[in-house]
Amino acid sequence: MTELRNRKKDIARKVALFGVLIALAFVFSYVEALFPFTFLVPGMKIGLANLVVVITLYMMGAGAAFCVSAVRIVLVGFTFGNLSTMMYSMAGGLLSFAVMALCRRLNLFRTEGVSMIGGVFHNIGQLMVAAAVVENTALFYYVPVLLVFGLMTGGVIGLLAVQIMKRIRAYLPG
Repeated sequence: MTELRNRKKDIARKVALFGVLIALAFVFSYVEALFPFTFLVPGMKIGLANLVVVITLYMMGAGAAFCVSAVRIVLVGFTFGNLSTMMYSMAGGLLSFAVMALCRRLNLFRTEGVSMIGGVFHNIGQLMVAAAVVENTALFYYVPVLLVFGLMTGGVIGLLAVQIMKRIRAYLPG
């Protein structure tokens, strides 16, 4: 009976933690929407919500990070966007997540590098959808700018993730 009670508590804690992580990613997306950063490429964003995904990937694993990312994209799409924006976000988010999860699993880079790769592939995923939608490959002229921007913002997000995880681990028991 005690084992069952402990299992229920563990499940309740995980559900609560997922709720907090999704809410945090959602709030970061909202804050980012308040301050559009589109000086070079329309729709360009820093990727604050990816901070939550990177931390979740490293602290809870790929399955949890996928859930946080996918639910956040759908919620933000329905709340602040439309089907079109959700399609772009989903393409970028899923490609970014897949590459980050693979790099993490293969231990190819440190956290900052995984985040940088995620930033780059998020941009590539969105650009591929945009080129397909408008049926114009001229959009790929944006690739150099998007690569540089993805590396820079991904690096910043990765550095923040490392610092936040250090602080979280300092408070965890054991």
